[in-house]
Amino acid sequence: MLPMLQKTLRSRWFIIGLQVSLWVLLYLAVANLGGQSPDFRDGDGAAAPPQSAVPVAGLERLYSSSVPPRTLIGTNTANPFLTRYFVPPAPPPPPTTRKIEVTYQGFYQTGDGPKQTIFRLGEAFLVAPVGTRIATNLFIAGVTMQAMTLTNLAAQTNIVPLNAKKEIVVPIQ
Repeated sequence: MLPMLQKTLRSRWFIIGLQVSLWVLLYLAVANLGGQSPDFRDGDGAAAPPQSAVPVAGLERLYSSSVPPRTLIGTNTANPFLTRYFVPPAPPPPPTTRKIEVTYQGFYQTGDGPKQTIFRLGEAFLVAPVGTRIATNLFIAGVTMQAMTLTNLAAQTNIVPLNAKKEIVVPIQ
């Protein structure tokens, strides 16, 4: 070895500098170990079967995707490469009911005619006679000066007071 290289390698300052730099590198490596795992997503592996590359009809069945290959392992054993972890849960079923807002505004009657009910259904201003269907399975059963009575085919009644907004749950058609 060259005497100048030997002198540098045996120098105390070189060894101290090398030790300090290695300790700093070790500290930086250990300090940044708490990273995050990557965001894994389930890939879509469905692909169309390959087209026949062999023009000979007798050899085509060798490359056909309709003939399943023989498996080397038992079919009832657990596959270590298959997981349900990344499959999203099933979507919730669609709702079967909805809420409507009804506000009773009053009623009027002309002569011997039927009572006409004035009410708001959501943002719509409506006038309908007693007995009219206002929503799915919801009918006007009766009106008074103080309240409107709504009923359905199961004989469940809802009483809507005058000028008060009330939410009623009705089935979706």
